[in-house]
Amino acid sequence: MQEIRVLIADDHALIREGITKVLSLEPKIVVVGEASDGEEAVAGARELKPHIILMDLNMPRVSGIEATRLVRQELPQVKIIALTVHDDDQRIFEVIKAGVSGYILKDVDPGSLLKTILAVHAGEIVIHPTVTTRLLGEFHRLTEVAQAAEEREAVAELLTHREMEILKHIAKGKSNREIAESLCISEKTVKNHISNIFRKIQVEDRTQAALFAVKTKLVEL
Repeated sequence: MQEIRVLIADDHALIREGITKVLSLEPKIVVVGEASDGEEAVAGARELKPHIILMDLNMPRVSGIEATRLVRQELPQVKIIALTVHDDDQRIFEVIKAGVSGYILKDVDPGSLLKTILAVHAGEIVIHPTVTTRLLGEFHRLTEVAQAAEEREAVAELLTHREMEILKHIAKGKSNREIAESLCISEKTVKNHISNIFRKIQVEDRTQAALFAVKTKLVEL
């Protein structure tokens, strides 16, 4: 039976000692080394070739996030589980992008920690439930942004430059007279453009046109 080689990276000696004791409960796992900062974690990964690194994110000299990036670039076979007391959105997204295979909070119970290591070693991705909810929310937000960008590009191809200008003015609540004065054209010309805009984007009134402009992010309110 192949043992799962684990490197523990945390700047608190007591935490490293506590994790080591927990991992000793699982015969399949062996702790091959410890690191007290990100720089030592990277050096330990190079020297010890662990299967998994338990990486604290908030460490001196080199942060856990930066250490994760370095290890994943140089030793992509090494899997990293982020350990943190924080679960703020920015940190979550940074560490996921850095390439971790797991993200768990330090208050996790011993059984869950062991299960996470075994699951990650088997090729699974393990993310703390509260973090998963936030990731899904960010995924949906990015999807909406991408869809809006596609729609905006489609509108740019559909409308003329002048029509785009007028649509933006409509979205800002400008009257035909205000639009005409702003663009130095006649109100009749504005009305003709608005009729073409409504037809092209398939709306029936100014309110719908304004909502369309906001949805596709032609304007920011």
